[in-house]
Amino acid sequence: MPQTITERILAAHSGHDEVHPGHFIMAQLDLMLGNDVTAPLAIDEFNRIGGKLADPSKVVLVADHATPNKDIEAARQCSIMRQFSREQGVEHFFDVGRCGIEHALLPEKGLVVPGECAIGADSHTCTYGALGAFATGVGSTDLAAAMATGECWLRVPESIRVVYRGALKPWVGGKDLILYTIGEIGVAGARYQALEFCGETIDSLPMADRFTMCNMAIEAGAKNGIMAVDSITEEYVRAATDRPYTVYASDPDAEYVRTIEIDCSKIDLQVALPHLPENARPAAEVGDINVDQAVIGSCTNGRIEDLRQAAKILKGRQVHPNVRLIVIPATPAIHLQAIKEGLAEVFIEAGGALTMPTCGPCLGMHTGVLAKGERAISTTNRNFVGRMGHPESEVYLSGPAVAAASAVLGRIGTPEELS
Repeated sequence: MPQTITERILAAHSGHDEVHPGHFIMAQLDLMLGNDVTAPLAIDEFNRIGGKLADPSKVVLVADHATPNKDIEAARQCSIMRQFSREQGVEHFFDVGRCGIEHALLPEKGLVVPGECAIGADSHTCTYGALGAFATGVGSTDLAAAMATGECWLRVPESIRVVYRGALKPWVGGKDLILYTIGEIGVAGARYQALEFCGETIDSLPMADRFTMCNMAIEAGAKNGIMAVDSITEEYVRAATDRPYTVYASDPDAEYVRTIEIDCSKIDLQVALPHLPENARPAAEVGDINVDQAVIGSCTNGRIEDLRQAAKILKGRQVHPNVRLIVIPATPAIHLQAIKEGLAEVFIEAGGALTMPTCGPCLGMHTGVLAKGERAISTTNRNFVGRMGHPESEVYLSGPAVAAASAVLGRIGTPEELS
């Protein structure tokens, strides 16, 4: 019977010729991920079970949320990861200096390739669907069991097909497409379903934008976001690794629970207002909203393409005196590239702060926590109550173009207002 790309990957990893929505399977895993917030809980449970890792080469631990250690508790969490990695022979442990934001770092290092089945104790693990892999977030106890057995039980999700057509307007990118989509279907619009992104617009998107879109599939409640492998995907993968991989594709007559058609030529730069990603609207229609902070970075928009776009807007301009601009390259390689290309100089001369790779401000942990009553425009992925700090602060989500322009204007605005 015809199957979607998600179904084909799950069938291949569970020993079945085919699987269909609603089936419960035990999937053999190619990758298991934890970070310094979620891995210590998994390690505690793993140690309670006893034993050794099923396959240490498939375990990846990344200390990206609260490092360099922001306080004693963060130091304890990372110490647990370090000790566990040494004891269990985890070769893919990324610590300070070698560590980047996990969902940008793993694809960059070639640790995820097309056709694989990956889980991570972090909800934005769905990012890797941009590589044509099945990737989803799980809880820490699920990660513990997976590390011990090398597999994970899953219910095969239904699939929603989202077809994007039309040319993009200036400055509009993957962040705007996904915010618009979430605005259309809502934060529960794809609950425990696979969001399969396709269409001529997707075919022309660079990998950075594809990662951004799959990263935020979870903000629509999706089990996973996924895209078909094409020449752009394969070029990216070949530059990262020489590991072999298998390409899966949806059958032309595969069944979808829903098909959504989107005319991208009508999509403007987007902003999601507090306190949900579904509160998306054109940036030009947001109104006169001052901001205290602008954050450009995260696993959603901290890639070199994002920094280049922001630098293009900031070059020769000054950040508004009432705004704190924080720019966070997602990995050490991206950080170094930003320096080599002169982007770091642009950010600093504009009055911004360029920091090391970290998740810090995205979850209100460090490096940009908001005080009571403050507002931030941010390229991160969530704007829940208290997400970036005080419960009475506000986070507005956007792509790097709007965030950079807003940093200069002192209020939410667009690049066109600066020309």
